[in-house]
Amino acid sequence: MVSRRQFLTRAGGAIVAAEALSSVGRLHAGPLGMPIGSQVYPHRQRIHDGDFAGLLRDMKEIGIGQVELDSPAYADSAPLADGKQTRRILDDHGIKCPSIHFTMKELRGDLGPVFEWANQIGAGQVSTASLGGKSQDGQTTLDEVKRAADEYNRIAAATAKAGLKQTLHDEGFEMAKTEDGQVVYRRLMDLLDPKLVFFQFQISSMRVVGDPVMYFTTWPGRFLSMHLQGVDLNAPMPTPGQRGAGGGAAAGQTRGGGRGRQLAVGQDSLDWKKIFTAAKTGGLTNYFVEQSWDLTVQSVTYLKTLNV
Repeated sequence: MVSRRQFLTRAGGAIVAAEALSSVGRLHAGPLGMPIGSQVYPHRQRIHDGDFAGLLRDMKEIGIGQVELDSPAYADSAPLADGKQTRRILDDHGIKCPSIHFTMKELRGDLGPVFEWANQIGAGQVSTASLGGKSQDGQTTLDEVKRAADEYNRIAAATAKAGLKQTLHDEGFEMAKTEDGQVVYRRLMDLLDPKLVFFQFQISSMRVVGDPVMYFTTWPGRFLSMHLQGVDLNAPMPTPGQRGAGGGAAAGQTRGGGRGRQLAVGQDSLDWKKIFTAAKTGGLTNYFVEQSWDLTVQSVTYLKTLNV
């Protein structure tokens, strides 16, 4: 038996401990209370060299709680081909993988292995860097955009039947313009089935495809994810060649985006609080810093302080 005073003392201590743990959890959470994420592409050499576990350990240490992987069809991700083993490594480090980038070549082929690997990893989102449509010097045709959209709608229908969600990034082809001057990415908002295809906004592409806040608020619920980079809105605009239009993104194994000089998130000219607030309306479920290691460290440090 314990006295009333002893009971209250112990209960008070438990409350203090719980509040302390809750405070620690909040300190390591990012905007909107979501885990801070990182795309692995900028760190792909470590995966290629067999140091996936070391990369996750370093990410966890700085406060990253989830990653977006690239499929084993990406040359540097070949060591991750055993999905069950890769999942064990993720679990060992307490890191989740809600989203995976696959190549369009994979998505155009037998989708069985795509879905199997995603399920083994525990990811619910199947994405690709670009539809890889035909474009030249930043120009394409509306017919080509419609063809690419029809193809992706068919892929997304199969993905939905498998219990997964199809998402689309915006690099390369999506940054081109049709005959009337309309950006392909904007066209795709109308051509891709809103019940089947969701979007992943590439912040570094915003000066070409448009303001993310406008997209998130105009098409609520369609943007599940973001890739984060710092952007200098006053820097010279990228040329079509720098945007990667019609380039390697068609194979799904390179990144374009017209990024120019990289800046850490929070050390740029963007209103990140406004972006994240709008992203919640957009349907955001996860986001990933996609930068060099030094900039990732700086970006994560800032995201820990961003109260949205």
